[in-house]
Amino acid sequence: MKTAILGGSFNPVHLGHLFIAGLALSNGCDRVILVPAYKSPFKSKAEGASPSDRMAMLCASIEGDPKLTVDDCELNRAGVSYTIDTIDDIIKRYRLKEKPGLILGDDLADTFNLWRNASSIAEKTDIIIARRLTNIAEFPYPHKKLDNNIMDISSALIRGKISRGENWQYLVPPGVRNIIENQNLYGYKTEDKTVSKPKHKENIKETIALLEKTARLGLSPSRFLHSRHTALMAWDLCRHFGLNPWEGYLAGISHDLCKSMDNDELLLLAESNGYEILPMEKHTPSLLHGLGAAHMLKTRYNIKNEKILEAVRHHVLGSEEAGPLAKIIYIADKIEVSRHWVDPELREKEAYSGLDEMFNAVLNYIYENS
Repeated sequence: MKTAILGGSFNPVHLGHLFIAGLALSNGCDRVILVPAYKSPFKSKAEGASPSDRMAMLCASIEGDPKLTVDDCELNRAGVSYTIDTIDDIIKRYRLKEKPGLILGDDLADTFNLWRNASSIAEKTDIIIARRLTNIAEFPYPHKKLDNNIMDISSALIRGKISRGENWQYLVPPGVRNIIENQNLYGYKTEDKTVSKPKHKENIKETIALLEKTARLGLSPSRFLHSRHTALMAWDLCRHFGLNPWEGYLAGISHDLCKSMDNDELLLLAESNGYEILPMEKHTPSLLHGLGAAHMLKTRYNIKNEKILEAVRHHVLGSEEAGPLAKIIYIADKIEVSRHWVDPELREKEAYSGLDEMFNAVLNYIYENS
């Protein structure tokens, strides 16, 4: 799978960013990782939105799309963001088999040689240059140029339009617009914050988008990213082992929806549903949050797919008697890429003869290290 990296301040993320990411996807890339910078060495500190605001807007812009993801490694490192550090980190954590693509705007070509370890960046990545200027500068390193139309959109343009009260709303994805308006970012003046409650849709992609929004709004940023990384890994594993990837994504994005539910509520829920509570679950009721999430999917979102419900219900402790999807969600939950302490070799799905072998390897590793 060919992975590409698109970094930037994303202050805010806009349709131009997503257009370039989409163009990379149509030119041989399978997934694009959007990496928000904490602070660029060539820009002053991002104004108008905090790192958490920019992260929230990025997550809102890619809901339900398994070809795009967000990584917060530069925000976690804080300080000045250097591309070479991000490349090394992503190659290691994502276990990339081939060079990642690095997407650059051609407006960066003239200053690329000033980047830290520019020649090393060029060696470790396949540089992909998108057009942003009419006159494209010469670039001395190996690269591929995208033959894209120039979109006259920039984050600075959008920030200016917002502050001046001009039309800007459709230069960003709907989820980003909602965050800017709700958080009064970039000088936005509140008009009407009334938000209608979305209705449940039977289409699985629309259901996923609804669940992803629920997870993003209801979970902490780190817990939401964990859920999305779980969904992505479940998607990949389902494709690898011949299961429906959309079912894997849905189970993955929703598996921790009840992570913060009160212990007494979880125990009451388990008892009222006739669930046989294990001694360790009675001692630590938070282990029942998978049961809570499955109950929520069934009663609130009318999801009746027993494979999905079983996968969410049993993702915490795992079960050798569980079905294939449940095993995939257990694996993805335990070893997705933000689990920095996990042996990265466990993510090498090609190293296993089948799903059961991978499940047992992860199950044994977790119990030996817990």
